[in-house]
Formats: sequence, C-alpha cells, structure tokens
Amino acid sequence: MATSPPFPTYPPGPDGLVLRHPHWWQHRWVRYGALITLLALSGLVILALVRRQTGTEGFLVGLGLAVLPVPWLIAAFRWLDRVEPGPWRNLVFAFAWGACAAALIAIVANSFATKWIATSTADPAGADTLGATVIAPIVEESAKAAAVLLVFLFRRRDFTGIVDGVVIAGTTATGFAFTENILYLGTAFGTDQLSGGRGIASVTAATFFVRIVMSPFAHPLFTTFTGIGFGIAALCAERQHARRVLLPLCGLLLAMSMHAFWNGSSTFGEFGFFAVYGGFMVPAFGLLTWLAIWTRQRELRTVRSELPAYVPAGWLGPAEPLALGSMRARRAARDYARHHAGRPAARAVAQYEAYATSLASLRHRGRQGKGGADFVVRERELLDELWKRREVARPALEYAARATVPAPVRWAPQFGYPAGPMPTAYGPAYGPAYGYPAGPYPGDNPYRS
Repeated sequence: MATSPPFPTYPPGPDGLVLRHPHWWQHRWVRYGALITLLALSGLVILALVRRQTGTEGFLVGLGLAVLPVPWLIAAFRWLDRVEPGPWRNLVFAFAWGACAAALIAIVANSFATKWIATSTADPAGADTLGATVIAPIVEESAKAAAVLLVFLFRRRDFTGIVDGVVIAGTTATGFAFTENILYLGTAFGTDQLSGGRGIASVTAATFFVRIVMSPFAHPLFTTFTGIGFGIAALCAERQHARRVLLPLCGLLLAMSMHAFWNGSSTFGEFGFFAVYGGFMVPAFGLLTWLAIWTRQRELRTVRSELPAYVPAGWLGPAEPLALGSMRARRAARDYARHHAGRPAARAVAQYEAYATSLASLRHRGRQGKGGADFVVRERELLDELWKRREVARPALEYAARATVPAPVRWAPQFGYPAGPMPTAYGPAYGPAYGYPAGPYPGDNPYRS
C-alpha cells in the first residue's frame, strides 16, 4: 500500500546555495530556556518583594483571597477561544508574564517614579495622586502589552484576529491583577492586624469587596483594548505597515486612558468611584463582552461560508462545514467520538475542529488579499492535518450534523453543491496514488497579498 509523500514539498533552492546551520542562540530550546529563566527569576523577586511588604501571614491571606477570581476569568477567556483555540503554552506564558515580569516592572517603576516626584515637588500627597493616575497606567499597561507583542511577533500563526488578541491580553492582565491583589489584600490584612479591625468593617473586607467582588474584570478590561488593537493589526495585509504599527499603539493609548480614568475616580468626590463604576466601567465591560461574542459568532459564520469550497475535491465531507460552523454540533461530535472510541478520539476530533477553523480563517483572509506569501504552504499543512484525523472525525461530524439539524439542508449552488437536500455520501472518490482526494488542489489558485 502506497504511503503519502512528505507534505508540503518545497522547490529546490538556487544552485550554489549553501545550507548554514543556525547559531547556538538561534535554537528554540535556547530561547525557551532564556524565557523560562527570566520569568522564574521575576517570580522569585516579586515573591520576595510582596512577602516583605505584607509579611508571611498577610501574604498567605492575600494569596488565598486573590486566587478566587482567577479560575473564572481564565475559564471565560478559554470559552471565548473555543472556536479556534490557541495552544495552552501561549496562555501559560501570558499569565506568567503578567503575574511575574509585568508585576515586577510595575512595582519597581511605580515606586521609583512616585519617590522621585515626591522628592522633586515636596508634595507626597500630590505625588501619590500623580503616580496613580499617570505613572501607573502608563507603566502597567506597557508592561502587560509586552506579552501581547511577544505572542504577536513570535507566535504569529496562533495570533490571527481580535479574539486571539482579547484572550492573550486578558490572560496577561489576569495574571497581573492576581499578583497586585495579593499585595493589596496582604497589606490590608496587616493594617487590620495593627488596628484591630474585624468583620465587615475591616480594611481587608473592604479591599476584597472592591477588588475581587466589584471589579475583578478591571485590569483585563483595560488590557483587552491593547489586544483588540493587535488583533485588528493581525487582520491587515502585510503591506499595510502603518496600520500594523498604529493600531496596537491606539489600543495601548486607549487602555492607558481607561486605566487612568479608573484610578482617578477617587479624586472625583465622595461618590466619584461609584459614578465611574456604574456609568463607565460596567457599560464598557458590557460593550466589550458583546464585541467578543459577536466576533466569535463571526468566526463560526466564516467557517460555514469558506469550508464548502473544499468539499467538491474531497478534502471535507459534505456535512462537515455545517457541523463545524455550530458549537452545538462540535460538542456533539466530540461526545460521539468519546462515547465510541474514548478520549483520544475526542481529542482528535477537537484538533480537527481547530485545524478546520484555522483553514477557514486562512481562506477568508486570502480572499481579501491578506493571505500572505505562505498562503499555499500553510493551506497544505492544515489540509494534511485534517486528512490525518479524517477517519475519526468524519463519522463524528456527520453524526453531529444529522443530530443537530432538524430538517434536510438545501445547499446553495454557489458553494459548489448541486441544489437539493444535504448529501449523505462523502463526495468524490479519493485518489489511489497517495491516499489523498482526487480533483484539483484548492491551493492551485493561491490568494496572495
């Protein structure tokens, strides 16, 4: 039985071209090792700084209270990313950067700037206000934005749109808020220990209510505007250099402005905090939530509209675009695979769904002239990943399409189907040569910017 050839293939290089091995610092393990070392050292330093300021007992209390909103926020961002889930390593890096590196930068820079302003102006109260409303937003949002920038530059294939920007930025800010909450709650507990505060009248209870109950979304809300800027930049064509630079900067400036407005709410009078919270923060949070959900639904519509082009050539089964464009059908397909073949099969179906979504997104960008020079290579990589998992995924997705669609679907001719009820067969016969489908290869008509 013939086996499939290496896929994709690349044309030979020019005559006389010498293949040079990368230098030692260019190896992936070196970069990963340096990054892990940087984050670990930052974590140790920030741990020592926070513990010195709060004391051991205050640190433990702050840690126990600050961790409460973290699982909910991470779960919310992960839910948002379910259509085209990014790798866990990106989320782990983002959270670690926010909790360690960004928090360390913020503590050191904010303390230095505030002390310098107080020494220069001889006005400690004014220095604290200026530090909270000007210095802190600039420093903290810049430090958090660095994680989004690193993922955007070095994990470009995982960063394809607004949802990816929101998820990476929100996860980074969640890590930052986690460390900051430990500091604030631990300090409040130490104040109560000295003053004898107890119960709901204690400083710890008030800090917990404001930071954990009322506004756990504050830092993620600010930084997601930076993520949106990077996400829109990711949708731009490679030749649009000005947009790809200016859009993230605009998002960062908006994040800084919102952060400064929030921090300055206490200077707006007795009820300034509640006015800003109810009149600005909650509506902004609602608007951002709507935008994120709308973007997720748009991704599903893109799947339903782009993937049918791969059915006539046999790369996808006729029922798959419909099932892949519905979260309910996707879940049903995974459940079907898990019930009949176990967890590995369900994991394969989930991977199939993710690769199919990436393929639809790639084709959509290609039709808009934003596919990039590696469009064909990337398309073939994604199709090959789908092909490896077809035996497990196709029966599950076909079942899911039947189970979640109450009536036969009539396919539109413009999507490559004849008018009529939804077909039940897998479409064209597959080519016998290498186990791949017969017919023209979709990438033969490349979409390049």
